Order: sequence, then C-alpha cells, then structure tokens
Amino acid sequence: MRRLISAFVIAVAVTSGVAGCAVTKGQESTGQYVDDATITTHVKARFAKDPTVSATHIKVDTMKGVVHLSGNAKSEAEREQAVQLARSISGVTDVKNDIHVESVSSDTNSSTNR
Repeated sequence: MRRLISAFVIAVAVTSGVAGCAVTKGQESTGQYVDDATITTHVKARFAKDPTVSATHIKVDTMKGVVHLSGNAKSEAEREQAVQLARSISGVTDVKNDIHVESVSSDTNSSTNR
C-alpha cells in the first residue's frame, strides 16, 4: 500500500513538473520564452543607447518573436525610430506598433479671462 501511495505521489509530482514547463500561457516552450526575453532586453538596450528614443516611455513586450511596442513618443520621428530599432534586432519576426504620439496642446493658460 505504501508503494502505491509513493508511486502516486511521484506521478503527480512529475505531471505537475511537466505542466510547469509551459512557462506562460501562449508560449511554445521555455526556450522560446528565453528567446523572447532576450529580444526584449536587446530592444530596450538599443532604445537606451539611441538619443531620439525615450526608453522609459516606450514599453516592449515580445511573444514568439513578435515585438509589441506601446506607450508614448514625443514625435512621429521618435515613434518610427523605435520601430526601426526593434526591427533591427536579430530574432524579431514582426513589430506591432501601438506607440501614441503625444499631442502638443494648443490651449494656453490665459490669465486674462478672469
């Protein structure tokens, strides 16, 4: 009886361990997750080195080689530069650009209307 219980406990542990290798919902494997994390790190490093792209205002996520950019850019040029930098990274298969360009408000603080 003890052997049966021990065998059952081991079987449950092994099954749980195999299911845990899926890392994140939607990921193919642990290796793919590591590759995506590496791509994300390289994109962020490239942003940090580029004087036209704000690495702190643009979020980078990678899933199966597809880089998703989101956040805010100060200009269309910054937005496009971020996309070009992401595309230049080895392993990137596509770039989804959801970066919004901050609009400069034409409203001015007018204290004469008091």
